[in-house]
Amino acid sequence: MARHSLKIRLLAIQAITVLVALGVTGFVLTYLFERHVERRISSELDTYITQIAARLSFDSSGKPLLKGRLADPRFEKIYSGLYWQMNNETSHKSSHSRSLWDISLALPVDTPGFGKVHIHTTKGPEGTDILVHERRLIFKSSLGDQTGRIIVAIDLAELRAMGAEFSYDVSVALMVLGLFLLLAGWIQVILGLKPLSLIQKSILAIRSGQAARIDTDMPLEVIPLVDEVNSLLTAQEEVILKARNRADNLAHGFKTPLTALKSDARRLRKKGQNKIAADIETTTQLMHRQIERELTKARIRNIGYMPLIAVFPLIQSIVNTLQRTPDGKDKKFQVKCPPNLHVQVDKDDLAEILGNLLENSVKYADHKIIVCASTKGKAILFQVEDDGIGISGRLRGVVQKRGVRLDESITGSGLGLSIVNDVLEVYKQDLKLEKSSLGGLKASFQLPF
Repeated sequence: MARHSLKIRLLAIQAITVLVALGVTGFVLTYLFERHVERRISSELDTYITQIAARLSFDSSGKPLLKGRLADPRFEKIYSGLYWQMNNETSHKSSHSRSLWDISLALPVDTPGFGKVHIHTTKGPEGTDILVHERRLIFKSSLGDQTGRIIVAIDLAELRAMGAEFSYDVSVALMVLGLFLLLAGWIQVILGLKPLSLIQKSILAIRSGQAARIDTDMPLEVIPLVDEVNSLLTAQEEVILKARNRADNLAHGFKTPLTALKSDARRLRKKGQNKIAADIETTTQLMHRQIERELTKARIRNIGYMPLIAVFPLIQSIVNTLQRTPDGKDKKFQVKCPPNLHVQVDKDDLAEILGNLLENSVKYADHKIIVCASTKGKAILFQVEDDGIGISGRLRGVVQKRGVRLDESITGSGLGLSIVNDVLEVYKQDLKLEKSSLGGLKASFQLPF
């Protein structure tokens, strides 16, 4: 999936751009350097021609002679790569530098104009290519006017070696520059895409309930995206709120008919029709719990921003309520929870979970119920256990299924643990059932700190 990565795509584009730019730069710099060296060498060769012309004389036979030595010692070193030669066209005699030793340079058959520098290449003493500058001049002498060509040549291998050295140095420098530009480009891409990472973290915070909206303190280029996402969240909340309101209205609509059915069941009992009354009561209770379950599921489908809530007061409130019920008034409750313990969860969701678990414990406990809440790593561990008959390991997975009751003599719809699982599923947590040290059942689950 790397081809779909925006970061890799930007880095690849920048790498290709840098390589092409540096390649073109290296080629252009090498070309300019060679042009510069050629101009510089040509200027030096023309200077040597002028110096030779100023020092040139002729003997009685018309052979050219050079007074003194030129400054560059390469003219004195055999096959050094720098040469001069003088051809007297009048006497057909010539002279040359010591560097040519016993070889004369072969010139093209042409007749260049007087005073103009004629440039061409030919083969040198060792068969290498040499660059030749020559001028055709007329010299005054005691023998009369002498027409001659002054030739100065340099081996091109030296120029090519200089070009190769320069190309190597430039390549190393451009390679270092390329690495620096790639590093700078990588930093630029990382910093440039950082707002997208911030948006991703904000969305994760919204999903986990740590934030309600994406922070708008972003670069101008991504603010439209942030505004659209925030608008979408607002619209979603409005839709869900309307759905919840419709579910509440539906529940209230069923409340009166269910109450009437319960009253009918009581009247039937007074008339001695206990079986029919029991069937009606069971049906109405089942309908009540089904409606309650659907309302719970409708409410928990949107987990938004949730503040921290105090755990101990919520547990104590549920315990106080259950102690006022017929099943709970004779039970002994023990709450083990630090008073300053907080959890980031919807208060109604936690009340739904603990209420159903404690209600089950009240139904099946003999005398004692313990509720514990404590920190465990980055989560809070909740435990509800009782001293009742418990559930065998084979049946613990069965009772969490919707509508399953192991004891039909106890009133209920069998939806309590199913609702608990529905709520915990939203928080990506599981309900664990095991044998309690009190002899009954221990139900435990975790929620984010």
